[in-house]
Amino acid sequence: MTIPRKRFGQHFLCDQGIVARIVAALHPQAKDHLIEIGPGQGALTLPVLKKIKYLEVIELDRDLIPELEDRVRHIGELKIYNADVLDFDFANIKNDERLLRIFGNLPYNISTPLIFHLLTFTDLISDMLFMLQKEVAMRLTAKADTDHYGRLSVMLQYHCQAELLFDVSPQAFYPPPKVQSSIVKLVPHRTLPYRAKNFEQFSVLVKQAFNQRRKTLRNSLRDLVTDQVWQQSNIKPDLRAENLGVKEFVELANLLAKDA
Repeated sequence: MTIPRKRFGQHFLCDQGIVARIVAALHPQAKDHLIEIGPGQGALTLPVLKKIKYLEVIELDRDLIPELEDRVRHIGELKIYNADVLDFDFANIKNDERLLRIFGNLPYNISTPLIFHLLTFTDLISDMLFMLQKEVAMRLTAKADTDHYGRLSVMLQYHCQAELLFDVSPQAFYPPPKVQSSIVKLVPHRTLPYRAKNFEQFSVLVKQAFNQRRKTLRNSLRDLVTDQVWQQSNIKPDLRAENLGVKEFVELANLLAKDA
């Protein structure tokens, strides 16, 4: 058995019951353009490949690749990109009219920056199904006025509908991680419910508001939002970042774009 590498955040999925639930949630079809992030030892790769016969995967650890190639030899065709997914250009592998379907057991140590990276490609993606640290999954799916709601919640939900499907215990992995995991489904909006006129400005606004989340918006956004803009807004400046939904953040950002 391959020894998991701590520097890659590797925890190999080994519970066949959980594997079956994930594959059922993914519901892979032969017509799909499916890409797996971090196939590892192939726990998800093999059952998915059996169903669709062709699969593309992104794997950083080159030492895992020969074993993976050997395991799939008589199952189907596996195209492997030996690359760092944080730098991976998903536009380069979309080669027809099909949108990408992306799935994987994401390394905990890169899951948040990876989500932000994937959000830059949402116009190319049909859906995403990921195993994540439960805390990250709860942040992705959290609503305003709840404990887990934050910058990641707002930025993800600007682009996608997010649903927490089920939890996975540490005992489903080798070695068992010290945290609970969850399966999350992310579906990019084909039409944004609320569109920022200047996305970069919207992103800066959200980041600054949550960087000082204990302060009122008037104080945390003092450098960005003038009294004149607050007067034009329906948003009360004595609220805090966690009280605003995506809609309100977009409205405020659009007032700034108008005021610029």
